[in-house]
Amino acid sequence: MTKQALPTKTTLPVVHLRVPTHEDAFVWHRLFDDPDVMEFHGGRSAELSVYEELTARQRRHDAELGFCFWTMLDADGEPIGFTGAQPWPNDWGPRGEIEIGWRLGRAAWGKGYATAAAQATLERVRAAGVRDVVAMVDARNARSVAVTRRLGMQLARTLTTPVGKVEALQFGLAL
Repeated sequence: MTKQALPTKTTLPVVHLRVPTHEDAFVWHRLFDDPDVMEFHGGRSAELSVYEELTARQRRHDAELGFCFWTMLDADGEPIGFTGAQPWPNDWGPRGEIEIGWRLGRAAWGKGYATAAAQATLERVRAAGVRDVVAMVDARNARSVAVTRRLGMQLARTLTTPVGKVEALQFGLAL
């Protein structure tokens, strides 16, 4: 990957990132219990146990790697979703790569939170010594594709997911 400068920051909302707590599993479950939110993540709500495992794994990532999928808070300290980075967790796709990602509750859409939080993620993973990142996006998810573009990411390849046979776009960015 060729190293690229990040785009200049425009006026974006204030976001805070924190390592997810066990209680955040309940928060994420509530925020993402919406068919619109889950449209590109399997199409239906996940069980609470999925978020309990996910938040626990993210706490381990933070302790071991210095980064994770953090709980995203608005300027008032209210949880609105998650963003961050983790080693690619699947046995297909960009194995061995560091994936950045984001998911917001419906009420936070269209306000610039994903871009602001993803920019903060890039700064944190760069500080942790990560040299490049990928983002895997469902090809139908125009909002997330737009976030990758605002981050300066470039399309690296197109894949078909093994489950659901959905077209996924792999974007990359050298830090």
